[in-house]
Amino acid sequence: MELHERLEIPPERLGGLGRPAALLLDWYHQNKREMPWRGTDTFTPTPYQVWVSEIMLQQTRVEAVRGYYSRFISQLPDVAALAAAPEDQLLKLWEGLGYYNRVRNMQKAARVVMEQHGSALPADYHALQQLPGIGVYTAGAIASIAFGIPVPAPDGNVYRVLTRLLGSSAGLGDSKVKKALAQVAASMIPPKAPGDFNQALMELGAIVCLPNGAPLCNACPWSNLCVARRESIWQTIPLLPEKKPRRVEERTILLIASGGKLLLSRRPAKGLLAGLPEPLNLEGYREPEQVAACVEEMGGRAQGLHPLGKATHIFSHVEWQMEGFSASSPLFDPPPGFFWATAADLKETVALPSAFRAFWGEVDTLLQNSLPQG
Repeated sequence: MELHERLEIPPERLGGLGRPAALLLDWYHQNKREMPWRGTDTFTPTPYQVWVSEIMLQQTRVEAVRGYYSRFISQLPDVAALAAAPEDQLLKLWEGLGYYNRVRNMQKAARVVMEQHGSALPADYHALQQLPGIGVYTAGAIASIAFGIPVPAPDGNVYRVLTRLLGSSAGLGDSKVKKALAQVAASMIPPKAPGDFNQALMELGAIVCLPNGAPLCNACPWSNLCVARRESIWQTIPLLPEKKPRRVEERTILLIASGGKLLLSRRPAKGLLAGLPEPLNLEGYREPEQVAACVEEMGGRAQGLHPLGKATHIFSHVEWQMEGFSASSPLFDPPPGFFWATAADLKETVALPSAFRAFWGEVDTLLQNSLPQG
C-alpha cells in the first residue's frame, strides 16, 4: 500500500514538504520555550542530559519536570553515576513523577551502556533502541538532538500535527499509520538541523496545535498550508482509538503512626507502583470498626481514628477510589512486609507515591501527635 493510501489522503498532499519545514524552524527559533535541557547559543546539552529529559517528559508536563530534572542531574550527573545509584536514591529523586519503571529502566540502560558502550550513549539510532526503556520516539529524540542524526521522533504531538497538516483521517490505532506518519516526518527533516526540527514539531503540538480544545491556528506557521484548518475538520483529526473503560477499585487507606514513625509496606515487585512503599491499603471501603480491627490483627491498637476523606487516583487502566483514615498506635512489631519509617526516612530515602498525595499532607501532624507526651 502506498504512503498516501495508508494515510487516506490524495498523493499530491505529500509533495513539497520542504517548505513547511523551513517555516516551522523559523517559528521555533522565535517562539521556543526556555528549558534547562534545551540547547542555546551558549549551552549544548550532553547526550545523557537529553536522555534524562526525554524520559522524564514522557506522559508528564514540561512545568512539572523542570525541578525534577535539575535535581536529578545535580545528584546523578552522568551515566556512571546513574548506573551506580542506590535504588532508594533513584526512587526518591523520581518521587511524584510517577511511572517509576521509567527510572528503573534508565538505570538498567545505564548499566548496559557502562558495560557495552564505554560509559557513553551510542551515537547510533538502532543501538539506542536496544537499550531498556528506549523506544522509537526516545531513540529518535536522542539521536537527532544529541548526535545530529536525521531520524524522526514521532510522539503524540507529532502524529496530531501531521495528520491535521495533511488532513489525514486514518486512525492512529493502526501501527502502520503511525509508521507512515513517521516516514512523512523523516522526509521533512532538514539534514543540518534534525534536532531543532524534531523539537519544533513537538513544540508546535504542545503549545499551538493543542490536544484538548481548539488549536491556536492564528499562531501556527503552517496555518495557510493546513488541510484541517482549511476544511474545518480539526475536531475529527486525529482519529484516535477508542479507549477501554478503566477498571474501578475501591480502596481504604490507613496512615498509622507510632512514636514518630509511619507504618509502611512494599508493593509487589510487579504491577501498579511495583516495589514502592505504601500505607496500609485495604481492598474495598471499610467501616471505622473494620479498620480498627485490622490494626489489632497486626498487633497494634488504633487510637484517635480520624477520617481523611476521599480521593481518586487514575492509572492508565485502573482507577483507585480511596477513602482515608489516620490513627496512632502504641509501638508494635509489624508483620512481615511492613516497616516503620521515621520523618527523616520519609524526607531523605523513602519515595512516597503520588497516588496517595491527597493523604500525605496529614503525615507530619500525625507523626508529631504520635510522639510520647511530656
